Amino acid sequence: MSTRLFVLLLLLFPFGASAGDAEVKAAQSIIESQLGAFASGDNAGAYGYAAPGVKQVFPTLEAFMGMVTGPYRPVYQPRDYSFGKVEEMVTGEVVQQLLLTGEDGKNYEAVYVLERQPDGSWRIKGVSLKASNALTI
Repeated sequence: MSTRLFVLLLLLFPFGASAGDAEVKAAQSIIESQLGAFASGDNAGAYGYAAPGVKQVFPTLEAFMGMVTGPYRPVYQPRDYSFGKVEEMVTGEVVQQLLLTGEDGKNYEAVYVLERQPDGSWRIKGVSLKASNALTI
């Protein structure tokens, strides 16, 4: 990561509680696994990384994929991506920033919220996505 990008990220995101190494690795692994499932065409596998609350809102694979391939298309097939800032919330959730370039060549920022499940696994509770002209991967 370039020094300018690192300084820009520090200015844009105030310091907060950092997540522990195990939580960060787990969260990033889930995100990468879902992105990998999308890339390989395993949409059902990608849906498996969604938290129960997401599955309540999108109760079928078709509904989930309609959302992902519509407004969240940059996350569905990114050209490249890198992890940014990560924080652990007091609720135990992990918030992970993902800087990505969509298949349209534009830059985006996705912010993932992951929650630990009763069995100890992590699932994606939500993703916010916005265009990002200021950040370059």
